[in-house]
Amino acid sequence: MVARQEDQARLEEKADGMSTTGGDANLGAGPVREGFHFDEAALSRWMAENVPDFAGPMTVLQFNGGQSNPTYRLHTPNRDYVLRRKPAGQLAAGAHAVDREARILKALGGAGFPVAHVHGLCMDETVIGSWFYVMELVEGRIFWDAGFIELPKAERRAYYEEMNRTIARLHGLDYAAIGLADYGKPASYFERQITRWSKSYLADTDAGRDPGMDRIVEWLPTAIPPGDETSLVHGDFRCDNMIFHPTEPRILAVLDWELSTLGHPLADFAYHAMMYRMPQDIVAGIGGRDPVALGLPTEEEYITMYCRNTGRSDLPHYDFYIAFNFFRMAAIFHGIKGRVARGQAASANAAQRVQAYPRLVNLALDAMNKCR
Repeated sequence: MVARQEDQARLEEKADGMSTTGGDANLGAGPVREGFHFDEAALSRWMAENVPDFAGPMTVLQFNGGQSNPTYRLHTPNRDYVLRRKPAGQLAAGAHAVDREARILKALGGAGFPVAHVHGLCMDETVIGSWFYVMELVEGRIFWDAGFIELPKAERRAYYEEMNRTIARLHGLDYAAIGLADYGKPASYFERQITRWSKSYLADTDAGRDPGMDRIVEWLPTAIPPGDETSLVHGDFRCDNMIFHPTEPRILAVLDWELSTLGHPLADFAYHAMMYRMPQDIVAGIGGRDPVALGLPTEEEYITMYCRNTGRSDLPHYDFYIAFNFFRMAAIFHGIKGRVARGQAASANAAQRVQAYPRLVNLALDAMNKCR
């Protein structure tokens, strides 16, 4: 139960910091903010001992954004690095698992999957006060709008094709062969997730009940498609969690693996493809916009593309996977609503999530009704 509560808190915290298309707050790095400083001289000594070719002097900047693990840019005359650390202070056991992030990045990098190279992991809290890892800084472009509107219309489709190829490639990896057989629980992913988030929703009386959500909670366990699959899943595969080549439709690094685990690949794909129905003011999406007018593949074309890239004939239960993902996100936002009611979340983002919650429920209901 404790682990589930930690996982829920981590997801709610992450959702509170999710970017919309107005992602300027998440761009760039600046001076280290109050309460996030550490012993830079101690870090420099550790870097010299553990990172090949490191040479100071080193300047430390902090990336903007609502990430649960503070993230820093380390500038040196020869190259820049990225440091991710656990927050300082008392934390719940198992939370902010930077060692887990470093582990999957190393495994994926060894398999040739596009991720940043990890230079080292430090689990000695005496260095800067908490565990951390250092990875390469990948230079490229991040697109905050899922319509890729910064690009000429004729170029946008190729970027969707690249995202599709990349998530298909992730789901096709032999996770046991790259040392991740114990990275999560195999099998019964939907049963476990539906039970977890239904209990969370029903238990949070401060956030209140919703008739639509009640219907979804009742329906989901009865509609789980037959068969089961397990693969590595990213958990938050969105365009703004990828670094693209400066001039080409090529992903250089997939970012933000803190929600990764072993799970059902079609749940992961549907979460990604939710961008077609997601209003852009909630999380980066193109809901309400015409993909053809934007020069993008339609949702149906994107599903066909994934099937081709994964060797599937079709996705007959796609709307169930979409309904499940909107339900899961609605449950997370419902948890944020409860935290706001209890005075535990006061950020502007939290208030926006509370306002978005009913729309997520309706989107889940829409997908549910398409299944019937």
